[in-house]
Amino acid sequence: MDTDAAKELEELREQNARLKRLLADAELEKDALREIAKGKW
Repeated sequence: MDTDAAKELEELREQNARLKRLLADAELEKDALREIAKGKW
């Protein structure tokens, strides 16, 4: 694997991790809103 490919792979891994965090945050927010809508808060 050459240097450019390794760099691109690392950037893709970082982007993937960032997107996973964003998705997890969005899911937590949706869950909280569902709980509020049920009147549990």
